[in-house]
Amino acid sequence: MTDIKAVVRVEHPDIVLTETVAHDRSSTVKSVSEAGTDPMSGKFFYHIDSADFRQFEEGLRRDSTVGEFERVIETRDEKAIYSFEYTNEAKLLSPVVSAANGVILDMENDGRAWILTLWMSERADLVHLWDYARQNDIDIDLLRVNEYASLGETDAGLTDSQREALLLAFETGYFEEPRDATLSEVAADLDISQPAASGLLRRGIKRLIVSSLVDDDDQPD
Repeated sequence: MTDIKAVVRVEHPDIVLTETVAHDRSSTVKSVSEAGTDPMSGKFFYHIDSADFRQFEEGLRRDSTVGEFERVIETRDEKAIYSFEYTNEAKLLSPVVSAANGVILDMENDGRAWILTLWMSERADLVHLWDYARQNDIDIDLLRVNEYASLGETDAGLTDSQREALLLAFETGYFEEPRDATLSEVAADLDISQPAASGLLRRGIKRLIVSSLVDDDDQPD
């Protein structure tokens, strides 16, 4: 089996938070992949950069894809972490990717469009995302794809503990949206603390991205 990492650009007004970033054009939205979402609460977390959070929150109130929201953490450099609850009008791509045995590793806005970094167990599984996009009038473009041996067959630069944590999190549904397992449950299964589990997942995901998506000349020291 050959795993892939794909970078995809998608655009549709009902993709979550699109109306918000259109209202606040200074904002940058990036998913918090390591956040321990409670699957019962339906909350999802994003890093937000904005020159004016009042403008950003006004966009949230107008956004038909967003229900409740909360500014969870704010720093002094125009950055914050928000939690959101989605409405039924929101178009969610992560369930489609999960159903195709994939994971959205990263999501970031590009104006009104969104750049998704995906891991898929098979290249052919991308067809499910394209089918969903066609059925829902979503513009979609494949920007980049890299193939490599299966995570179970190669280290991809991962430590044994990182590989174990990623595979366990995947199998228990931690990467699904909404999540079928919380970070604390993954940590309990690994018999480690929650911060340690978060660190393993975060570093493992970063290692996978570096190994498959970043050119050698661009890799961090």
